[in-house]
Amino acid sequence: MKSMQGPAIFLAQFVGDSAPFNTLEGIAGWAAGLGYKGVQIPTWDARLFDLKRGAESKAYCDDVRATLAKHGVKVTELSTHLQGQLVAVHPAYDLMFDGFAAEHVRGNPRARQAWAVEQLRLAARASANLGLKAHATFSGALAWPYVYPWPQRPAGLVETAFQEMASRWLPILHAFDDAGVDLCFEIHPGEDLHDGATVEMFLDQVKNHPRCNLLFDPSHFVLQQLDYLEYIDLYHSRIKMFHVKDAEFHSSGRQGVYGGYQSWINRAGRFRSLGDGQIDFKGIFSKLTQYGFEGWAVLEWECCIKSSEQGAAEGAPFIASHIIQAAARSFDDFAESGVDQAANRRMLGLD
Repeated sequence: MKSMQGPAIFLAQFVGDSAPFNTLEGIAGWAAGLGYKGVQIPTWDARLFDLKRGAESKAYCDDVRATLAKHGVKVTELSTHLQGQLVAVHPAYDLMFDGFAAEHVRGNPRARQAWAVEQLRLAARASANLGLKAHATFSGALAWPYVYPWPQRPAGLVETAFQEMASRWLPILHAFDDAGVDLCFEIHPGEDLHDGATVEMFLDQVKNHPRCNLLFDPSHFVLQQLDYLEYIDLYHSRIKMFHVKDAEFHSSGRQGVYGGYQSWINRAGRFRSLGDGQIDFKGIFSKLTQYGFEGWAVLEWECCIKSSEQGAAEGAPFIASHIIQAAARSFDDFAESGVDQAANRRMLGLD
């Protein structure tokens, strides 16, 4: 077994227009001051990371690493969640997702998709230049408006959607393979890859591509009422990234998993700061360690009640207290008898 790394923090929810949150060096110093050893960097904000320069210049990436190192912090992974979303957008969401794209491709779905694909290709090369092993993204969605089977879905609709998804993502997966980096999809409602069954459907379409891997975030499974511990048992070989994020679910006579169109604070399922929700993190950290997960434990802070400042400050010690130093030897080695194969056969009555 191996020990995971951490604590680290995903910076997307903390970037802002005022210091220290508006520069990489400033936010790295802030994170280090809270006890974080790593930062996961969103690539859609050039104040933190210029994706094109990162893909074209190893010297630029070396400078980024040096900036972080001054504060005792490493880059854990890059993220293209927003760009990945745009690889596959159902027309119903065109207007809502247009803001994720560069201004020059807004209002033009074909150009927007091509831009998103190029962003992922840049991310593969930038990740390699940073010496990273994994990258975080979303799958996007074509079938999501039809997730509930009413009206009845016509035969072949979902299959066609997943075939198209695979045709869009396979060249990107090949680009990540060329770069030597695992592409990790965050399994998330709103994406066509939102649970284990959809992961299996996608893997089948991409022929179990070795770079098609998973970002494990249990909070999204609590809101779906999915068994997140068994999920680790089923898919641990593909889990290469981990978002440490809490959540809670309280069903009632008024609400279930769909939330009744309520605001986050009034939903049955809500994201919470670490330790304030229902997730069994001791079970999660144990299972991931059992299966040899050696990636980073990365805080993704989202909470409808607690402030981001308090959530970030509490997150580092919470994660640190859950990281397990994997055993280097068996606990009962002291009783090892040194019996050899000949003795084994005698004990079984074979000789």
